[in-house]
Amino acid sequence: MDNSGKNLGLARLEIANDDEVSVPVRTSANDAAVSRLSNEIDANAISKATSLIGSLSAFDESSYVWDLATDTVQWSPNAAQVFGFDDISHIATGQGFESRIVCEHQSRRRAAIAPGSAAPKVRSIPYFVQYRFRPGALRGTASIWLEEHGQWMIGEDGRLKKARGTIRVVSESFVAEQAAQFGCDLLDTMSQLNRTRLPQALAAFLGRAEHRQGSSSFLMIGINNIAAINEAFGFEIGDEVLVAVGEILKSKLRSGDLLGRYSSNKFGVIVNNCGSRTMRIAAERFMKVVRDTPISTSACPINATISVGGVAIPESATTVQQVFSRSLQALEVARSRRSDSFCAFEPGNKHETIRNRRITIADDILAALDEDRMRLVLQPLVNAKTRKADFYECLLRMQKHDGTLLSAGEFIPFAERYGLLKLIDRRTLELAVALLRKHPKLTLSLNVSGATTTDQDWLNSLRALTDNDRSLTRRLVLEITETNVIDDLDEAVAFVDSLRELGCRVAIDDFGAGFTSFKNLKHLPVDMVKIDGAFVKNLAIDSSDQIFVRTMVELAESFGMETVAEWVGDDECADILTKAGITYLQGFHFGQPIRAEELPTDL
Repeated sequence: MDNSGKNLGLARLEIANDDEVSVPVRTSANDAAVSRLSNEIDANAISKATSLIGSLSAFDESSYVWDLATDTVQWSPNAAQVFGFDDISHIATGQGFESRIVCEHQSRRRAAIAPGSAAPKVRSIPYFVQYRFRPGALRGTASIWLEEHGQWMIGEDGRLKKARGTIRVVSESFVAEQAAQFGCDLLDTMSQLNRTRLPQALAAFLGRAEHRQGSSSFLMIGINNIAAINEAFGFEIGDEVLVAVGEILKSKLRSGDLLGRYSSNKFGVIVNNCGSRTMRIAAERFMKVVRDTPISTSACPINATISVGGVAIPESATTVQQVFSRSLQALEVARSRRSDSFCAFEPGNKHETIRNRRITIADDILAALDEDRMRLVLQPLVNAKTRKADFYECLLRMQKHDGTLLSAGEFIPFAERYGLLKLIDRRTLELAVALLRKHPKLTLSLNVSGATTTDQDWLNSLRALTDNDRSLTRRLVLEITETNVIDDLDEAVAFVDSLRELGCRVAIDDFGAGFTSFKNLKHLPVDMVKIDGAFVKNLAIDSSDQIFVRTMVELAESFGMETVAEWVGDDECADILTKAGITYLQGFHFGQPIRAEELPTDL
């Protein structure tokens, strides 16, 4: 969760509506100045500007609370001094304040403070901007540069409630120096690069690195225990820790180093003139200072630790994407070792090889979907009494260009990682329905992922593909895993109800793997329970598994449900299951999966 709008080292000031406003305590105000005036400014304007400089030299920052519902802005008492107003009512509303921003910078400010959309549970959205402002007459030519930073506060209903911020006057030379160095204004409320500006600064740094000798480094720093802090004390305390860690890291920067926020709990540091040999020293400096510095929060003192992944520039990374990607890889390895550890990225290492393979497989999945290279193979589910196949389970395979087939276990985990499961479920459904149309006597079952159980588009696709034809849907069994049921019982019930309304049957797959309580089973209007194979494979020698299976069969029968035993490997196991009253048997003992095109024509 991002709370970079907070600022440490601030005094607290109570204002009329009892809201707290952060008011910076400054030791020097000499950096404030009126911007360069044009040659056409009259003597009266120059006089006002000179007077303004005198006021700003005493105090050049003001804080505010902006209520979005009423558009009212409440300022800290020094606002009149900062802006040079006799009457603060000129800027008592958001609209009034914006009217004094020079026309060409009004859109800049609107774009910078536009809150956009907040992720779930996010309580604040930070913003930062620099612009010109007219403190005098609206049509006057005198203007000053302002630097504004703050954060939108999100209400319990997820809507914007108010903004809290601080505005300070800065010199034109300060703004110009930033633009010249980084190509944009970069500093945020914590004197760090923010998420947008960090890649820009890194790109500028990489550009300069090409023209000088020597090497530098980029360190990706992750806070190890922030999730535990959020869970134990709440997100507000977690935000305080994030801000404090940023300040601690900043205290150990050398001249020329740059610190920025990469994500909600990760920081990036550009370490100048620090090659691969000395990168570890820099990382250990940061790890030690965070580890040794207790953080005072509004709840209690907290100790944080960090892990660091580093990449040498330009030896190991020459683009912004490579720097971020490879430093994240190194950070992942560092976090797997101990609570605070450092790892440097090494080209060609095992981790990089695995990652490249994952990316290649993801590309292969998309290509197979585009090129119609997904195939179904069918495994029979035999009637326990007749030992003949009553229906078949659809198992997906990905056909490579050479004609060989990859099993689902070789690509489904990557499809899940890269958000491709919905596409795969849709393609599997298309293939299954086409097969049902081709074989009027065939009944099929197919698995649907957890992502699909909440996907209304998938249900719409089922309706469209079958034309609501019950001669098709009644020959379709949809399997949802027990773990999906546990995650959200209400969602599972709604999904099952929708499928049954269409005429489909529904099965719970891998039952027993997640230890769903038996009482939940009665709330699910399913037709079939598939007992997880882990309870079947050793059935002949494990009496506890036999008890579990008998109990499940009796329970399912009491609810009017059929049962399936998976992983049946021999006749002895099949006989035990049949005596226990199991309805269907499934496993390699009854045949290897066959390609869909090899089905008998009479099905």
